[in-house]
Amino acid sequence: MIQEKILDFLKRKPDYVSGDQISHRLGITRQALWKHIQILKDSGYDIVAVPHLGYRLISSPDRLMPLEVTRELNTKFMGKKIYYFDTVSSTMDIALQLGIKGSPEGTVVLAETQTKGRGRLGRNWFSPKYKGIYLSLILRPKILPNQTPLLTLMSAVSICEAVKEKMGLTTQIKWPNDILIHHKKLGGILTELNAETDLSRFVVIGIGLNVNNDKKTLPAGATSLKEQRKEKMSRLDLLQEILRKIEANYLIFQKKGTKPIIDKWRDWSVSLGRRVRVICQKEHIEGEALDIDIDGGLLIRNDAGLTQKMMAGDVVHCR
Repeated sequence: MIQEKILDFLKRKPDYVSGDQISHRLGITRQALWKHIQILKDSGYDIVAVPHLGYRLISSPDRLMPLEVTRELNTKFMGKKIYYFDTVSSTMDIALQLGIKGSPEGTVVLAETQTKGRGRLGRNWFSPKYKGIYLSLILRPKILPNQTPLLTLMSAVSICEAVKEKMGLTTQIKWPNDILIHHKKLGGILTELNAETDLSRFVVIGIGLNVNNDKKTLPAGATSLKEQRKEKMSRLDLLQEILRKIEANYLIFQKKGTKPIIDKWRDWSVSLGRRVRVICQKEHIEGEALDIDIDGGLLIRNDAGLTQKMMAGDVVHCR
């Protein structure tokens, strides 16, 4: 992509780069270069032009554009294909359509805001513009449909690892899909499956994460990385690290099976060892959260001493 190559030139040089040099290296005319520079400026890049000196990049916008995400991403397959939208109804809907059309594993759909972002059980996900990370990605694992919850666990672990790596903050996972900091919700994961009876065609993993959301705009019981750190955070750096961690953990899952992922999940869990109430449709189960089993189900020992397994539901921590 010409604009990405132009940015590479500008980002490598802290000083001015001559238009002749860029045009010659890219094999385009000075007029064409000027048009591409205008497109970049319209996208939010602050680029100055000085006669006889050339162009200089002053600053980049806080946008999750593909040319920024793929720069130094260094993944094998994750994010090699990115669909980016300023505004979209739901990244999940687009990713599901792309999956049906055969988009490759690792395809990512990104949006700066969603008008109908959704979470589990048909809930809405509030997606303020340029504040959070809203993405859906396509995986094509060779697993049985009932193993899909493990990909939710894998994604949750990856997010916790990425936040720790890039932001220095310790998060926790509330089964099955909530990311917490200090018992407040930071983000959530939605996993949807396209499958036959005994074969998964593809899985779409949706991630919503509160990054630079202001406290006054957050729903009750929610928090953001900005609120926790008291400073604006780089959405781009965090997004890149999330994609790297998901790829790394996914490859572990493929090569070594479920145990390494479940072991990691236990380390980040805030639910295990606590008394919980799991609400699933009309069924309520209360007891001690003992563990998760090999397919990601939550094992709960009730007051009668019986152990029950839950594969879905909302967890409430009783104490």
